[in-house]
Formats: sequence, structure tokens, C-alpha cells
Amino acid sequence: MKQMHKPPKYCQGFEDRHGKVRWYYRRPGFPRVALPGLPWSPDFMAAYEKAAVGERLETAVSRSKPGTVAALVASYYKTGDFTGLAASTKTTYRGIIERFRAGHGDKRVVHMEKRHVQNIIGGMADTPAAAANMLRMIHLLMRHAIDLGWRGDDPTQGVRKPKRKTGGFLTWEEHHIATFIAKHKAGSRAHLALMLLLYTGQRRSDVVRMGRQHVRKDILAVTQQKTGQDVHIPLHPDLKALLDNLPLTNLTFLMTAHGKPFVPAGFTNWFRDMVKEAGLPAGLSPHGLRKATCRRLAEAGCSAHEIMAISGHRSLAEVTRYTVAASRKDLAARAMLALGKATDETATVKPAEAV
Repeated sequence: MKQMHKPPKYCQGFEDRHGKVRWYYRRPGFPRVALPGLPWSPDFMAAYEKAAVGERLETAVSRSKPGTVAALVASYYKTGDFTGLAASTKTTYRGIIERFRAGHGDKRVVHMEKRHVQNIIGGMADTPAAAANMLRMIHLLMRHAIDLGWRGDDPTQGVRKPKRKTGGFLTWEEHHIATFIAKHKAGSRAHLALMLLLYTGQRRSDVVRMGRQHVRKDILAVTQQKTGQDVHIPLHPDLKALLDNLPLTNLTFLMTAHGKPFVPAGFTNWFRDMVKEAGLPAGLSPHGLRKATCRRLAEAGCSAHEIMAISGHRSLAEVTRYTVAASRKDLAARAMLALGKATDETATVKPAEAV
């Protein structure tokens, strides 16, 4: 079996007196949690994700001086704005907020000025996406500080986000999809994973939960874990044929090699290995197939609202990019066709005879 790389963040292994290696989630300020199995295994990752969203230790909270960034963070974690988030979103928020607390936890919230925020964000210019996320988290914290009466203004106002150098997750193109399918034939788990991602347009966290309980009269109904949005997707004939041949005893459509449902992080790591086996670029991810679904729908002439009905996006801004790009592609093709026709007509016109 191929050995995994380093364990997930905050995971430490120790050899006990019996020579057995035991793994623990050990994050400053969080309870220590024992993790079963080996790093990246399904059981390990399921326990890891639960530990990552656990409440901070009250002893750590009590040590935070009133009015400091550390105290503000501890207070924010108890708000409905945070506790009402999906588990995966909490994990993402915590990761960013804890980096901010690690560098500025002992500072007074009331003393933070716009120039301080600009320096923090400016120092992350090489990673514009991370800088934008950090700015957003600081904004949420400062808004909470205003609610608490700790300050009367938001120092993040007017701070510009660094310009992104990329378009985010790489969108799968048709030649990528064809190459993957050529390597991973129908009947393989990798093929099924790609088809579920491509013909539902959902996030990995929703795809790994899908099972027969979500299908009624050839309609796949899912409540998105991240947003709570309900989507109802008619099964594509190619996907339906695959699902009809799966064992009826499966808890989910996608199962690990050990016969258990995937956890999102473990699924992504496994899928990256499948991408690598197909000889495709490492940047191609499960989320890139969600974008490919939107691209395909746009190229098929679907409106932004029709795409949103499948993808579950709540904002027109994201899906409009696909419809605009598809329209430009179609207009460009028609323009060149018209130019070619005009050129042919000009070439067939006979020159006027000399007088």
C-alpha cells in the first residue's frame, strides 16, 4: 500500500510502552482527542474532522484578557453567526481566525486601526486568496466587536483586497474528462466519482453523502451541507445506468476500499491520486468538476438561473461568468464564420473588365 505523506495538521503520533503508535489531535487551546487507525484512513479522518470543529477549552478562554483579540475570538465562537455554520465552514473559519489570533491575540481590539489591517493584508500579497479570506475574517471579528460595544467603527472598511492572480480552482476541460475516463473505466470507483461530480455539479461534501435515499423517481434531491440549499437534479441517463448497477446494500454510492463512506478530506486526497494516475495536472480537483458542470450547462445554452437550479449557487455573480464566457465563445464562432463567408464571396467576384 502506498504510504501517505505527513499526517494532517495538528496530528501527533506517540509510541506507547507496548510499542503501539497512537495518534492524537493536539491543537493549542483545544481538547486533546484520540484518533483511531492510521492518518488519512476513513475512520481517522472522520474523527479528525469532528475534533477540528470542537469547542475550545474553557481554561484557554479564561486566560484571555478582556478587550484583547484573543477574548474577541473566544466570544465570536459562541455567537449564533458562528455556531450556525456548517461543520466544514467552521473548520475553514477557525483555521484563518486562529492564524490571526496567534499573531495578534494579546493586542487590544480598540487600538486596531485601518493601517494595521492594511499591513496584515499587504503582507499576504503573494497569496491573494488567503489575504482576501483573512480580511473577511477580521471584518467579521470587528463587526462582533462593534456589537459588543468594544469599538464604534470597523477598521477593515476601505482596505482593498489584493488582486487575485488566478481564477481559483482549475476548471476541467473536455480533454481532461476524456483522459480521466480513458484511464478509469466504467465500473471503477474513480469513474463513478467523476460521473457523480460531473452530472450533479455538487460539492465534495455533498457527493460523498449521496445514496439511494436521495433518489425518488429519477430525481436526486440533496440539501447542501455548506449552505442548506435544497437542489433537485434529474438523473442524467449515463449516471442513472451506473447507479442502477450498484449494490443495494451500500450506505452511499461512493465507498472506500474498506467498504465505508468517504469523509470529504479523505475523498479529495484519494481523488487526487486518481487524477495523478490518469496523468493529468495536479491542480485538477473535485471542485473543478463542479465548475465544469456549470461550464457545460452554459455552453448548452442554459441561463444563469437554470444553472443555479442545478449548482445551488445563491448568487448570480458566480454563475454569470459561465454564461458570459459561453456567449462570447458562441459569438466568436459566429463572427469567424461570417468573416469566412464574406471572404469567400469577395474571392468569387470577377474583376471589372478594362474599358
